[in-house]
Amino acid sequence: MFFIIVIIILIIVILGIKIIPQSQAKVVERLGSYKCTLQTGMHYVIPFIDRVAATISLKEKVKDFAPQPVITKDNVTMQIDTVVYFQITDPKLYTYGVENPISAIENLTATTLRNIIGELELDETLTSRDIINTKMRSILDEATDPWGIKVNRVEVKNIIPPRDIQEAMEKQMRAERERREAILKAEGEKKSAILIAEGEKESAILRADAKREAHIREAEGEAEAIIKIQKANAEGIKLLKEAQADEAVLKLKSYETFAEVANGQSTKIIIPSELQNLATIGSVLQESLEKNTKK
Repeated sequence: MFFIIVIIILIIVILGIKIIPQSQAKVVERLGSYKCTLQTGMHYVIPFIDRVAATISLKEKVKDFAPQPVITKDNVTMQIDTVVYFQITDPKLYTYGVENPISAIENLTATTLRNIIGELELDETLTSRDIINTKMRSILDEATDPWGIKVNRVEVKNIIPPRDIQEAMEKQMRAERERREAILKAEGEKKSAILIAEGEKESAILRADAKREAHIREAEGEAEAIIKIQKANAEGIKLLKEAQADEAVLKLKSYETFAEVANGQSTKIIIPSELQNLATIGSVLQESLEKNTKK
């Protein structure tokens, strides 16, 4: 009998030991009323008097709600589904605050979404996801605080407008893409024409510079040739003066020059008066030869 009593006491003691793992809590009731919340670690409750009313996970939860029909400010009906990230911060409030908390959050999300979208037009709805997310998180967090729930984040997952609106948007996007393509093509052709014109301009400038440089070089060459010829003539005259050439030699040089002129392509030759008398020419030549022989 004693052993039976001991075994019963051991069973009662063992039944009263509660070990709470990490990120979990247990709500304990005593005789039907809330007694305490057991956090992580080992705890003892009185069997048959205390009972665990609820075991609550304190991890962050993710709830993906089904698409909800909403109407925009410009009377366009669309389907929007959301994802809510929430965490239980007070197991007592979560247990006793509201019946079926997940369903309550879903209904609250739907009504909040309808209120926010009802203030926006279609284009604003499609481009203002961040604004919608921020407003919904703020409203849901405030509303779920009495339930021991903290809403960390709300994301609009999909926005599905009606089929005719989708087709109109696709046509608009296609037209926009075609317009951008035409603009890019026109800009490309414009840049190409500008580059071609600039190339032709630079080519013409280079050709003009080359032609000008050729003319300058040619003129410089002719000027240098004339200078050298004049220097040669001056040097010849200087040599004649230094040689003290008499009048006969000078006349002979002039005759030689005349002979060279006569051998040219000229059709008209002006004969000096001295050459008109051949006898005079002969005597001059004879005198010149004699003088040269004596020397």
